[in-house]
Amino acid sequence: MSSTRTLVSSLLSLGAGSGLTYLLLKENETKTLPSSSVPSGTVANKGVTPTSNTLVNPAEWFKFGFPGPVHDLERREQFVSCYNRQTRNPYWVVEHFTPESLATKSGNRQGSIFKEDEQIPELFRAKLSDYFRSGYDRGHQAPAADSKFSQKAMDDTFYLTNMCPQVGQGFNRDYWAHFEFFCRDLTKQYKNVRVMTGPLYLPKQDPKDGKFRVSYEMIGNPPNVAVPTHFFKLVVAEDPIDTKTKQNGKLAIEAFVLPNDQISNDTKLLDFVVPVDALERSTGLNLLQAVKKNAIVPLCKEINCQIVVRDFSNKMNNNNKQKKSLPPAK
Repeated sequence: MSSTRTLVSSLLSLGAGSGLTYLLLKENETKTLPSSSVPSGTVANKGVTPTSNTLVNPAEWFKFGFPGPVHDLERREQFVSCYNRQTRNPYWVVEHFTPESLATKSGNRQGSIFKEDEQIPELFRAKLSDYFRSGYDRGHQAPAADSKFSQKAMDDTFYLTNMCPQVGQGFNRDYWAHFEFFCRDLTKQYKNVRVMTGPLYLPKQDPKDGKFRVSYEMIGNPPNVAVPTHFFKLVVAEDPIDTKTKQNGKLAIEAFVLPNDQISNDTKLLDFVVPVDALERSTGLNLLQAVKKNAIVPLCKEINCQIVVRDFSNKMNNNNKQKKSLPPAK
């Protein structure tokens, strides 16, 4: 509870609003469903079979086609993503990196370009023009720097299905980038690091009536792409390199929620730690349900959880060059 209160206080001080005491948002289950029909016996057909009442048969709607929700699950070399067609953001992106994968430098981001994901139907696709002059960065959820082991893996990170609108100066190019480096730096202490990253749309208390409401900006023409209020990372570190000081068989786990806003580099990373179950309530996702509680140790009790401020100006300059090449908004 103390870490949640710390996070609430931190977000309020940033002017982003917390809403973390009311993490009641719900998402649909992340299952791939057929887009045109519901075959008998499938998961999608549960609960919609005809009843014994012969007067009505609401399940016959599906002879016109199954409406959804449809989640686009995509497997890339270094990450797996699940795309939300409504927000044009991913629900989540999960990635895996190791000391060996980060030590291999075969990919170069200067050879990569931002691109629309043609596997998504055009009607539901985030487009380059949506971001043009929006005031937001195309923020990687699986960072390009995690995928330097091959050019293809690097290129995969530039699909817009791996992007969300992020505040640039003070966040994507600064604190968030330092946080991504923190995750990579865990490979100095763990053989396997797995990270889930995604957007959040959290409620904020209205000062006029005290009620909590969810409000977020939309960008694009027409407005198609949602601008998240917050972002989360769920970090799972496995197989400690120093077995003398670490407990064997344990998973070091920590969840973080950061506002999509400018954050001072002096802000402690611990201020953004939240309980995993609070993250579950806010996302509607079942997280780590196959992991036994006695196999979990808090990551930030095993290591020193703090960011290291580094110069990411080259990344920022490259991002700006890519922006200049975008087509004008239609």
